[in-house]
Amino acid sequence: MRTFSVFGGILARRVTGWPAVALVGAAFAVVMLGATLPTPLYPLYQEAFAFGELVTTLVFAVYAAGVIAALVLAGGWSDRIGRRPMLRAGLALSAASALVFLFADAPGWLFAGRVLSGLSTGIFAGTASAAIADLAPGVGKGRASLVAAAVNTGGLGVGPVLAGVLAQHAPHPLALCFVVDLVLVAVAAVGVEAVAEPVRRVGSPRLRPQPIVVPAEVRGVFARAVVAGFAGFAVLGLFTAVSPAFLGTVLHNTDHAVTGLVVLVVFAASVLGQAWSSVLGTRRALAAGCAGLVAGATLVGASLPAASLAVLVLGAAVAGAGQGLTFRAGLGSVVESCPPDRRGAVTSGYFVAFFTGISVPVIGVGTAAEAFGLVVSGTVFAALLAILAAVALVLTVRAGRG
Repeated sequence: MRTFSVFGGILARRVTGWPAVALVGAAFAVVMLGATLPTPLYPLYQEAFAFGELVTTLVFAVYAAGVIAALVLAGGWSDRIGRRPMLRAGLALSAASALVFLFADAPGWLFAGRVLSGLSTGIFAGTASAAIADLAPGVGKGRASLVAAAVNTGGLGVGPVLAGVLAQHAPHPLALCFVVDLVLVAVAAVGVEAVAEPVRRVGSPRLRPQPIVVPAEVRGVFARAVVAGFAGFAVLGLFTAVSPAFLGTVLHNTDHAVTGLVVLVVFAASVLGQAWSSVLGTRRALAAGCAGLVAGATLVGASLPAASLAVLVLGAAVAGAGQGLTFRAGLGSVVESCPPDRRGAVTSGYFVAFFTGISVPVIGVGTAAEAFGLVVSGTVFAALLAILAAVALVLTVRAGRG
């Protein structure tokens, strides 16, 4: 009884300020970690359930569909009912996804697990970003966007490493990482309960598509951020969806830990790019990020016919830094310029564009791989990404001059 009374006393004194930001950020990282846990495991699932690259990319794509569905249907709910109820829902869906993967014995389970993970990510992406901005002290609002972007990307990067290392060096390669994930979700849920609610409830949610209405004063900033960020998220889609196949089939490296580390490179570089964006300023960060995406995608495309792991990793680092620059600069400019009562909805709309970018091109490369092989389809895909990033660079520079 004493334990429960102490716990209740803690919850009665809700955490605010930077400690609250840290707790929400940790929960955000846990949800993102769970979203990429399956990445190095796809070759094992292919062997166990006898499917090819097209099914793998479709499994990834339904995750993005789940993200977009959550953002479109519930993107503005946290503005109406509060941040904490939506964070709870996101954690519950993340736990449900881990349970589905834990007991998966057929491809259908993978699709179900990824949809649940996508719904969880969609709820958390907008809600947690808005909550971090709400909870940060007034003088630290600029740093809040860096925290939100860094824990988002950092969590995505840690997931493949955790799963890859456990799959390579521990028993039960298709189960243990999801048990660990469930423990982390439980700890994150306790942290969310301790955080003060920054939003006053003003109504009830409606389960129907929410129009993505961007206030007039934010539209210019929003458009520039989305154009540049779309190309960056397409690069992330390339690495998280098909890099295991590139490593195993083209580069003949089947070590699951190495797969996780290669994926980590792109996300770690993204976190560094996010930090650099503070120094460069929004417009220069967007332009520099687009240039990095052009160079990184070119290196990735060159690594495949050359069968060079070193060039692939270098391309991952350069492209990741470019993605981080564009992502953080765009997210910060949107969050800081948006009215607080519209922050959840507008931030969710921002992520809708990105998760469209992360999914649609990947389906194309998975389909092409079935017909033309991974080297040809991957090289063409990388070239298209470079062109898209170049277009984004031109548009960003023109918008800056205007």
